[in-house]
Amino acid sequence: MALETPEYELISKHDSFEIRRYSEMIIATTSVKADYKSSTSSGFRRIASYIFGGNDKEMKIAMTAPVISDCPSEGLDTYNVSFVMPREHSMKDLPKTNTSQVSIKNEALGEVAALTFGGWATESRSVNFQKKLAKLLKLNNINTQGGFMVAQFNAPYVLPMFRKNEIMVRIKR
Repeated sequence: MALETPEYELISKHDSFEIRRYSEMIIATTSVKADYKSSTSSGFRRIASYIFGGNDKEMKIAMTAPVISDCPSEGLDTYNVSFVMPREHSMKDLPKTNTSQVSIKNEALGEVAALTFGGWATESRSVNFQKKLAKLLKLNNINTQGGFMVAQFNAPYVLPMFRKNEIMVRIKR
C-alpha cells in the first residue's frame, strides 16, 4: 500500500529536476537542536509519537510521505522536521499535541524545484544533491528563496536501491 503524498501541479520538467506548485497542506513539525542525523531521528520520533496516539484525543493518524527536514548547511545546528498530515484532516479535527515540541500548522510551499535521488539521504549525500540542484537552477536562471529541504519517502527498513528522496527549494518568480 502506497502512502499518501502531497498534491502538486507539475509546472515544468527539466533534465534532472522538476518545478512544481504544491497545494496548501497541514504539517506536524518540530525543531531539534543537534546534528543532522540526530535531529532527523529525534524529530521523526517526536512526530511519530503524535500520529501514533500521543495527542489529546489518543487518536491515531495515518502515516504519509515524505518526511521533510531542513537540508544540512554550514553553521546550521537546529533542524526542522515535518510530517504532512493526511488530506482528510483539517486544522479543526486534528488533535492537539501532548508536547510543546510539536506544532500543527498550515504550510504553503508554493512553487518548488525538486531533484530526486535514491539511496540513503545522509548528510553528505543530501549536501551533494543540494549543490547539484543549486547549480542546475543557476544554469536555468531560476532564483530560490529560503533554505533547501530534504524529503524522504520511505520507511527506514527499505533497502537503499529502492529508496526515493528529493532535495527541494522554494523558487521566486
